[in-house]
Amino acid sequence: MENEREVEKVFGLGVPELIIILVIALIIFGPRKLPEIGQALGKGIREFKKGTQEIQKDLESAVKIDDEPKAETKPKAAESAKAEKSEEKEEKAS
Repeated sequence: MENEREVEKVFGLGVPELIIILVIALIIFGPRKLPEIGQALGKGIREFKKGTQEIQKDLESAVKIDDEPKAETKPKAAESAKAEKSEEKEEKAS
């Protein structure tokens, strides 16, 4: 029962609709071509998932890289601001 609900959520189709689509595909392509088409479709879906996972990893690593320099530059900026203030104090004192 849960599998039917998951299929319905993902594709918006129930089991009866999927059976009808399978029968129509069987009529159109025939029993010999249907396994080849299914195999090609499976490979395509696998490659698509693999590509999206690689893109997701690249984006996550880019976000991590972007976050790290910001954390490092803030202390440097604070140090340079302190140095400027101390220089101003020294100029005023002279």
